[in-house]
Amino acid sequence: MTVAGFAFIGLALRRPRRHRIFHYITAGVVFVAAIAYFTMGSNLGFTPIQVEFFRSDPKVRGTFREIFYVRYIDWFITTPLLLMDLMLTAGMPWPTILFVILVDEIMIVTGLIGALVTSRYKWGYFTFGCFALFYIIYHLAWESRRNASRYGADVGRAFLYCGSLTTLLWIVYPIAWGVCEGGNIISPDSEAVFYGILDLLAKPVFGALLIWGHRNIEPERLGLHIRDYDEDPVIREKRAPGMGPQIPAAPLDEPAPATGTGAVHPNHGV
Repeated sequence: MTVAGFAFIGLALRRPRRHRIFHYITAGVVFVAAIAYFTMGSNLGFTPIQVEFFRSDPKVRGTFREIFYVRYIDWFITTPLLLMDLMLTAGMPWPTILFVILVDEIMIVTGLIGALVTSRYKWGYFTFGCFALFYIIYHLAWESRRNASRYGADVGRAFLYCGSLTTLLWIVYPIAWGVCEGGNIISPDSEAVFYGILDLLAKPVFGALLIWGHRNIEPERLGLHIRDYDEDPVIREKRAPGMGPQIPAAPLDEPAPATGTGAVHPNHGV
């Protein structure tokens, strides 16, 4: 995760500042994940929860199970950023993006609550999270995919590759939850491997694929009109040597200064 983050930042420095939005978002995803995995690798960020299903397998036999809540904190921050990467690529409007992100956060929170609940009610929260996931998949597979294709074949192709990867991987996450936190079928060590492989594919591999897909796509084509601070008139005026202050143009609702007898207001018909 850390290596991928520095790689994405390095690639961002090779682009104009106005074209770095996807590099920065994706680098943020993997850096947050790096902190989460450092925490889990240090055997921190977990709490023991009494299991619902007692198993005879020596690897999972016992009364309590480690629930790594730091993993859900990671997902609560990074999955909205991943969705923002995808939906900005598709050129979706901001109200839609914000609503899909809200649904995603509901999915993560219900997953965490379900993991911490010791009774059968955990599966109710699991069901809530699955409904939220189905809504997100619908948007990625239908609404966002159709909208991305309107911006050109290259944009549609970049979204199709990244969106398909995300959709397939996110469908597997509930299966992992069911055999790990939910059903207590595999051990926490196997759980770490399972989630680790999914996260590596869903974050560094996804990020590399997304940045590669955006290599010839300017943000302006997607409706992202980002202005660099060098383009600010005040900054440009201060940097221009030997030039006095520029006189601003007269607003349209005010008469232009008369230059002689019989001057006509530009808004008046002749």
